[in-house]
Amino acid sequence: MSKRFNVWLLILAVILVSRFISMALFPFADTTEPRYAEIARLMAETGDWITPWFEPGVPFWGKPPLSFWAQAASIKMLGISEFSLRFPSWLATLGMVWLVWRLARQLWSVQVAQWSSLVFGTMALTYISAGAVMTDAFLALGTTLTLVSFCLVMSGERGVWRWLFFLGMVIGLLSKGPLALVLTGIPMSLWLLLSWREATTYLRRLPWLGGTLITALLVCPWYVLAELKTPGFLDYFIIGEHIRRFLDPGWAGDLYGSAHNRPKGMIWIFWLWASFPWGIVALASLASALLSGKRNEVLHTAISNPGVRFLLLSAIAPMLFFTLAGNTLWTYILPSLPFTAILIGRRVSHWETSPLFRVRGGLVALVPVLLSVFVGLAATGWTPVKTEKELVSYYQQNRQAQDSPLMYLDNLPFSARFYSGGDALEVTRDGLSNLHLADRFKRLYVAVPRNWSDNNVADLSISNRKIMENNRYQLLIIEGSRHGQQTVSGANGVRLNDI
Repeated sequence: MSKRFNVWLLILAVILVSRFISMALFPFADTTEPRYAEIARLMAETGDWITPWFEPGVPFWGKPPLSFWAQAASIKMLGISEFSLRFPSWLATLGMVWLVWRLARQLWSVQVAQWSSLVFGTMALTYISAGAVMTDAFLALGTTLTLVSFCLVMSGERGVWRWLFFLGMVIGLLSKGPLALVLTGIPMSLWLLLSWREATTYLRRLPWLGGTLITALLVCPWYVLAELKTPGFLDYFIIGEHIRRFLDPGWAGDLYGSAHNRPKGMIWIFWLWASFPWGIVALASLASALLSGKRNEVLHTAISNPGVRFLLLSAIAPMLFFTLAGNTLWTYILPSLPFTAILIGRRVSHWETSPLFRVRGGLVALVPVLLSVFVGLAATGWTPVKTEKELVSYYQQNRQAQDSPLMYLDNLPFSARFYSGGDALEVTRDGLSNLHLADRFKRLYVAVPRNWSDNNVADLSISNRKIMENNRYQLLIIEGSRHGQQTVSGANGVRLNDI
């Protein structure tokens, strides 16, 4: 093992370990992370490994269960914490880093593989998603495994890669559904179309019959069981999530949140954000090559080199697919980044003779350093974070036996639901008033918006007092009154008088 390889490995390890450590320091911030974390917590608590539950009694039909399986299993092994829920995404990212290294080494050299891995690991979205409770890391792992296996098999590799192609499909289909087929089908189909003379020969290199059968045996049973257990799942997930959401940016059928209505083509801007800082470097390098009269050379390489052509198609496939969609998020770019990173890594590896040589180290450190500083500031309270961890913890430490559950007026944040272990409730103003009169509890704990004026707080109850506040809410205590009992339901359907 060379000295250069040891230095590269050390740098890569430092980057991955920095994210590993930060996973335990940063609280879950609304909305995505605590929402998925609560679904995984409920899975681990109930032992229901078929249907993910949005909340008790409400099935979550928005995503397949692979990421929730991994997170719930991590809870079972490591206990419930931010770290245990984020750990599976870190492992998925580690797998993608290795796949990037493996493909780049196959196509070019160890040096290109090293730089490709560093570029991928230090892109903004890669680094963030490596320690986040999301489904995207698992989708990207599946699509990357399929596309890397395809490229290696087309390059002459045999053996296990022929079957790993289908394993990637299984991971994708169980993490985000048919979208995995689209994101892998686009680059493979276009590449085969451009290589039409050899396409038949290439396709024979994969065990389609056996691989498809294994894929179906591993994927279909869950889809069938999910539909049988909660009828309506297939219609919502296949038709709603994959067709209606794509065609209608303001899709009113969303059961779990609001649509993300963006201008069409916004996905290309998201690519710049997700690939920061390397996407900007790539565009600057491409512009420099074109302006210096190397346009024909660049086009010739992209068209004539099968490896470059496949990487380019794999890198742009998510943007091509989502260009006409208005309902997009920047996390949709993640499946593009492994292949973008290899293209950029090949370019960066040749910078030893370039004035940009000294810039490379700073670019590698930019995203990890910036995010680590942010996490450190958030952990010490210097940076505001939309999380209810502190408020819930304060309530849990100070509540007494005859006190009410923690209640949020009109809107229950997902982080409050997660950190309370599902005990926090959403209540309406009328429900709170009735509960106060019912006198079931010695004191009522209720969180109201922080920006409420003193008059608004006084109108809620004359017997309340504020005991703490965070960035979004102020926590009030309302002393009980002895006036009999009534039945009250919170907005989430929980009968408060049954508590």
